[in-house]
Amino acid sequence: MSVMRPGSRPARSKSAPSPSPAAIAAMSGAVDLAAVKARSEAAARAASAPPPSGGKYVVAATEANFQAEVLDRSFQVPVLLDLWAEWCEPCKQLSPLLERLANESGGSWVLATVDVEANQRIAQMLQVQSIPTVFAVIGGQLIPGFQGALPEPQVREFLAALLQAASQAGLSGPGAGADPESGPPAPPEDERFTAAEDALEAGDFDLAAERYQAILNAEPANVEAQLALRQVGLLRRLSVLPQDALHAAVLAPDDVDVQLAAADAELAANQVEAAFRRLIGLVRRLRGEDRMPVRDRLVEYFELLGPDDPRVPPARRDLANALF
Repeated sequence: MSVMRPGSRPARSKSAPSPSPAAIAAMSGAVDLAAVKARSEAAARAASAPPPSGGKYVVAATEANFQAEVLDRSFQVPVLLDLWAEWCEPCKQLSPLLERLANESGGSWVLATVDVEANQRIAQMLQVQSIPTVFAVIGGQLIPGFQGALPEPQVREFLAALLQAASQAGLSGPGAGADPESGPPAPPEDERFTAAEDALEAGDFDLAAERYQAILNAEPANVEAQLALRQVGLLRRLSVLPQDALHAAVLAPDDVDVQLAAADAELAANQVEAAFRRLIGLVRRLRGEDRMPVRDRLVEYFELLGPDDPRVPPARRDLANALF
């Protein structure tokens, strides 16, 4: 598993030596916008995919094509999500306006329309309370938009801010600087990350951790290296995780190490809420410094999943309540 970063090469297609819970994209149950590996793989696919062409600036997003048309595409241009339904009268005002503006944009952004009646799991994942609701997606990251049928001037203001954010995120628009026959140019590689990724793909967790740590020693604020180092730690733990981790946790409810292993097992099975409940409950039962390893593991999970994962903010609040 590799971590995408500005100026990095696309993630390799070769599988990582162990599964990462942060890597599980949950399209079978819901779209996981914040899964770390899902973002990396989406960036890799987007790097080799053709940019949106004329007449394809408006797409109907479904559970089947959400990955390609929304997540993957958002690494090329910002994607606007318009959640609507046939019975929604304000939607009949907003949706045609958004379609017209998307076609006028010439591909600087793409509109993905989501019929919430036909794609209820997407609406549930995005926690849509009313329609029309608009979100944006840039580089796999969900950005809150607005609700209701805003007038055109306000919609244009939102789009201007969206394009500015996309520019700051390094999205230069469709086909910018690219050979139209060969697709987007390959970004330059960072040899330090390349060496760390090579070690990770070879299954040498210690060497991968050493190389990511060397990057952090030189650049303590390097967010990509920080995240990658946490991923390596998680992969290392999963590679030696006992098969009976959950059963052992039943027999030792207050053993910190046993409960941490069980939480890793739940995260690996994409049972994120169960892992959160287990560790937050343990924090409530423990006292003083005994709680710190559990707190630190929860913080690691939060950072791996990302702040846009809807399960993270309530778990952060529950942790704070348990601690204080």
